[in-house]
Amino acid sequence: MKIGILGSGHIGRTLARKLAATGHEAKVANSRGPDTVDADALSTGARAVTKEEAVSGVEVVILSIPFIGIPALAPLLAGLPVETVVIDTSNYITARDDKIAEIEDGMADSVWVTKQLGRPIAKAWNSIYSVTLAEKGKPAGHTDRIAAPVAADRRRDRDVTMALVEDTGFDAYDAGPIAESWRQQTGSPSYCTEVTLAELPKALASADLARSRRRSDLASKVYSERFEAGHNPGGDFIIQLSRLLYAV
Repeated sequence: MKIGILGSGHIGRTLARKLAATGHEAKVANSRGPDTVDADALSTGARAVTKEEAVSGVEVVILSIPFIGIPALAPLLAGLPVETVVIDTSNYITARDDKIAEIEDGMADSVWVTKQLGRPIAKAWNSIYSVTLAEKGKPAGHTDRIAAPVAADRRRDRDVTMALVEDTGFDAYDAGPIAESWRQQTGSPSYCTEVTLAELPKALASADLARSRRRSDLASKVYSERFEAGHNPGGDFIIQLSRLLYAV
């Protein structure tokens, strides 16, 4: 498929590399220009382009930027054909993003995103830690393959996104509509806990929005005591912390 990725951070560059490696025609852009895209993102055939080029002539657009920056993408995405699949990988994190009243009052992160962009989206890869995404993908059928929930309202969005998740080395699971995507947000039992496909349905079902918000805030406090903002700690620390705080 022809895929444009907006954002070349930890998630964006890993998706560019993995998707290009499986035969997709991937383009990746960031806010600073093509010359600043990390060479690792391009190592398997993805191309660095401008953000305008990234969304031109593609079947899928993946959003991999800080959550608070998503509304600014609305003009860029306004001209996309209605059938283009837009996938949101971001998470609202109160310790990092400006507080958003609607989300604070209970609106699911990705419902808010659909309102900002004025179009349907799918939600995926947001519950997978960046180190996990980069290092722990496994072939289909592997007993220890980690699962990733996918939420979407349109069948095409769901089917395409689930196929791409599978291509990156994870078991895709239909997690229902975007209105239910809060079950895979930060602080939930499925978030960065590396659950398998057999474990994921229970993790999603046991999610509690208020509790997830409290636990997410607690995790941010623990993180800020240990690391500078923007630092990406090793997978073991994040996974152990997530399991301790979210999965109990």
